[in-house]
Amino acid sequence: MDVGQVIDVSDKMQSGYRYQLSAPMGEEFADGFAPFYSPKQMLEMGVFEGKYCNDCTDELPSDWFENAKISEKPDVSLNYFGIKSRQPLSTWREKGWIYGPDLRGWFQWYCRYFMGRRLPEIDAIQVKRWRAFARHAGQIRANCHSGDIFCRPRQRQGLLQWSYDPLI
Repeated sequence: MDVGQVIDVSDKMQSGYRYQLSAPMGEEFADGFAPFYSPKQMLEMGVFEGKYCNDCTDELPSDWFENAKISEKPDVSLNYFGIKSRQPLSTWREKGWIYGPDLRGWFQWYCRYFMGRRLPEIDAIQVKRWRAFARHAGQIRANCHSGDIFCRPRQRQGLLQWSYDPLI
């Protein structure tokens, strides 16, 4: 994927949307936004019960799916910590957590941002939300013994799904 490339979206949730990449893939992130994992790494580790974006293979880089843990139906065993750690999209909509053209939420925004799409107003909102999620890392540090990766697995899965290091 190259700067200037136009991406046409056509999947189960969205069609007729197109965007242009304006930054090199994985580079030129907003100040203070330093995700620990790339979307590819997250998909390989196991996020969203394997169901999140398995119909987005035409939009996202094909190599992101080579070793991704994906499924036609949600499968908790595909999550890195083997635990359910997501709310249904309907909850995200009800709470007003869906912004702009990213109808699937934060991770879809992150995939598109990582690829090089920039929407300054939406990006600022999503980076702020990402920063706020760091509180979960603090709760793990305060309540778990160092090295005990099985302590608070739901929070750790959540951290992974927001591209924080869950093995803190």
